[in-house]
Amino acid sequence: MKTLKGVGIGAGYFSPFQYEAWGRIPQTTITAMCNRNRERAEPMMKKYGIPKHYVDWREMIVQEKPDFVDIITPPETHLEMCTFVANQGIDMICQKPLAPTFEEAKQIVDYVGGKDIRFIVHENWRFQLWYREIKKLLNQGVIGEMHTMSFRKRMGDGWGENAYIPRQPYFRSYPRLIVYENGIHFIDTFRFLAGEVRQVYAKLRKMNPVIAGEDWAMILFQFEKDIVGFWDANRYNEPNYPSPRYTFGEFLIEGYEGAIRLYGDGRLTIQLLGKEEKEHTYKHQNINFSGDCVYTTQRHFIDCLLSGEKFETNGPEYLKSLAVQEAVYLSAEKEMPVQI
Repeated sequence: MKTLKGVGIGAGYFSPFQYEAWGRIPQTTITAMCNRNRERAEPMMKKYGIPKHYVDWREMIVQEKPDFVDIITPPETHLEMCTFVANQGIDMICQKPLAPTFEEAKQIVDYVGGKDIRFIVHENWRFQLWYREIKKLLNQGVIGEMHTMSFRKRMGDGWGENAYIPRQPYFRSYPRLIVYENGIHFIDTFRFLAGEVRQVYAKLRKMNPVIAGEDWAMILFQFEKDIVGFWDANRYNEPNYPSPRYTFGEFLIEGYEGAIRLYGDGRLTIQLLGKEEKEHTYKHQNINFSGDCVYTTQRHFIDCLLSGEKFETNGPEYLKSLAVQEAVYLSAEKEMPVQI
């Protein structure tokens, strides 16, 4: 069995999910990690069996000569890092948001696309097991042809003077927040389930005055396949289920023969027209992050590296989601629908 040697850049809030997941993929070995603060990195190194630490990420890449690099840093660092890694001829997986602006994201994608390397954005939402299962059910025609889907999200972590500080305090200064940081997940997942977006109409609002960006969104999506999608989200008001960070909300998918529902605890149900709602059994587990989607994403990355198959969230594909995101902000600014 071939083993791929990897290194990680970053030791922030989300990085433990990624280092833990690498440890469960037998074809990978993480030989080193980089963080400016060794004291912060040491507990992570011990917990996840990472033998080496570097302060300088360039030195780490040159010295370790890895097969791949996992970039787990803020978006403003990605252009420099992706360019350097690509110049070394090394494959990489890069955390989202890919860049602070669409133009910079395109610059990254265009540059790495000109090198003989493999590149994927760590977009893990579509790899949540309930969405993989919903995709199977839709492909099987369980509810007939889909015509509408709607997602309702309430997090309750964004109200009051202390908003976001315990977990991700940098959210407070983002000039764009709920769509840029989280809505992009749903844009990509909606595309995974329903195809390409043709038009958006968005209303955005800032509920909490202590933050810079929007924390409330209602977005209507029109897809090429004559499907309508709706995303109703805010981080201000609270959910009524115990674990909001498992599914992040509730999802309803309606077809001409029935409906599929995703509940906050990961349950899926199917209700055919004229029939009672019945639970659909499938495997999901509350480990790592949001149904273990980090592991599933990284498993996809490694499988495609070994097989040569195309990544689902490669650079050009991810730019399609970012183009929809830009249209959402333009629609909210212009107060009118925007064509993609």
